[in-house]
Amino acid sequence: VQLQASGGGTVQAGGSLRLSCAASGRTISSYNMAWFRQAPGKEREFVSVYRRTGGYTFYADSVKGRFTISRDNALNTVYLQMNSLKPEDTALYYCAAGQGPAGLLRQSSMYNNWGQGTKVTVSS
Repeated sequence: VQLQASGGGTVQAGGSLRLSCAASGRTISSYNMAWFRQAPGKEREFVSVYRRTGGYTFYADSVKGRFTISRDNALNTVYLQMNSLKPEDTALYYCAAGQGPAGLLRQSSMYNNWGQGTKVTVSS
């Protein structure tokens, strides 16, 4: 599956952005669809995932209550709605698709399909 992320930009703290990850080649319902991010000088970290079975969603503690992941099977697209953005949310955001076990959804090594990053900058 090929992934194309978009929707990044520059916003002020407290603002919102919606990231999109459009998939082609395979249907996203076959995959756990996740968002990761990498800030300058830091390691890539888990943000959120939409599990392929059961419709379960999971979030990093740092974004819980502010970010919402959703999936549109008809459009073969996954979204990340980001509200109440903070300067510490500034990063390159990546979408990823994988078929690993449910217990390892937060590990980047469980995803073998990655989109290019989309940059999010939150100014204070």
